[in-house]
Amino acid sequence: MSKFWWKENIGEIPRLITETPGPKSKIMHASTARYMKGLSSQVKLFPVCFEEGMGITLTDVDGNKYLDFSSGIYVTSLGHCHPKISGAVSYWAKKLMNAHDFTTPVKEKLMEKMASILPGGLNAIQLYSDGTAAVEAAIRAARAISNKHEFISAYRDFHGKTLAAVSCAQMYRGETHSYGPTRAPGFYMVPRPDPYRPLWTKKDGTIDTDAYIKFYEDFLKEGTVGNVAAFVLEPAQGWAGSIFPPDDFFPKLKQLCDKYKILLYDDEVLAGMGRTGEWLTLTHWGVVPDIVTFGKSFGNGFPVTAMVVKEENGEALEKISASSSYGGNPMACAAALASIEVIEEEDILQNVRTVGEFFMKRMNKMKEQHPIVGDVKGKGFLLGIELVKDKTTKEPFDEAGKLVYQKAFRKGLAWIPAGHILRMSPPLIMDEKYAALGMDIIEESISEVEKEHGYK
Repeated sequence: MSKFWWKENIGEIPRLITETPGPKSKIMHASTARYMKGLSSQVKLFPVCFEEGMGITLTDVDGNKYLDFSSGIYVTSLGHCHPKISGAVSYWAKKLMNAHDFTTPVKEKLMEKMASILPGGLNAIQLYSDGTAAVEAAIRAARAISNKHEFISAYRDFHGKTLAAVSCAQMYRGETHSYGPTRAPGFYMVPRPDPYRPLWTKKDGTIDTDAYIKFYEDFLKEGTVGNVAAFVLEPAQGWAGSIFPPDDFFPKLKQLCDKYKILLYDDEVLAGMGRTGEWLTLTHWGVVPDIVTFGKSFGNGFPVTAMVVKEENGEALEKISASSSYGGNPMACAAALASIEVIEEEDILQNVRTVGEFFMKRMNKMKEQHPIVGDVKGKGFLLGIELVKDKTTKEPFDEAGKLVYQKAFRKGLAWIPAGHILRMSPPLIMDEKYAALGMDIIEESISEVEKEHGYK
């Protein structure tokens, strides 16, 4: 099957036949919101009700069709309702839905496939049904492997919403809660390098990675070095706004971890397999982690995630009661296996690299031409545009972020806000034509906001 299978029935896109959100969306959202609380910012800013997805499009209950630059927030990376993946799930839904953690034919095939694509002996695997569960298991595994109990993570990383996962994370842009501390004892946070907003720079003004590594080493020497089980990091900060570190950061961090016998835990739940043009984002920097977690796009929308450690540490998984009720069910295994096969068969990684280069060229041109575009960031299809009030002061422009998000959505682009940083995670099957269309909508919306705020 071609990676552009969706083109056969795409039709006009965007196709807007009512105002957006439309009248049916408003009624259904209001009804749902009476009972469902804690909705995400993207829903609060644009309360649309979707009822259908196909390939790179989403259609709402009013019949409006949108170009998808979100992938269900990094989830449906191979397009909505990919025939092979939907067919694989349907087959097992009719044959065997659950057998707890017993072996099934499709689980065996998935294990073999994962072991064949992952680098550096990463082949001791356990499956889960959500990202947070995989993260929690990885933290337990790190303790079992190292016989240590403390963890170091980074400000503005995100790892999940249960106790240990939250203890490794900071809610976006410093949110706090009145009900007490968000981190359990033994979890520490350090700054990580953001090339656009560096804490430490060299004489030439560029970011000084070595200063960050020295800070970490000094922090370890203050007394925690003997107890730290792992550094826990996203390869690129997703929720914080698609922030990638400098290229020398992870190689130097791995050297530091090896020096002090600390595990490097790579949380790729958001990044997902293939979104940056490699199976693992860390592969871009030639680094093999000791532990990795996958989620979101792993089953292209079906809830399945994974935690993987190196073969020599596989016995540690026997010590932590690693299995789960739903994680390895046949439908989940079928979705994950089919997703990996689609990436291989449709040459998705090459498409991501090629169209990803187009995205970066287009965004860099926008950065040159628009006064509120302070920075652009990304690899492959994991992208962000940072909006500022002034390029010299770099003051975040939160209001512009909300307005651009809403304006582009009204024009038919479904995507993701993150305060003043606009996030884009298009399906990996998107071609350059529709990538350009999405960027046209975003740039038009940015121009409108600039004009409304008096920028020339």
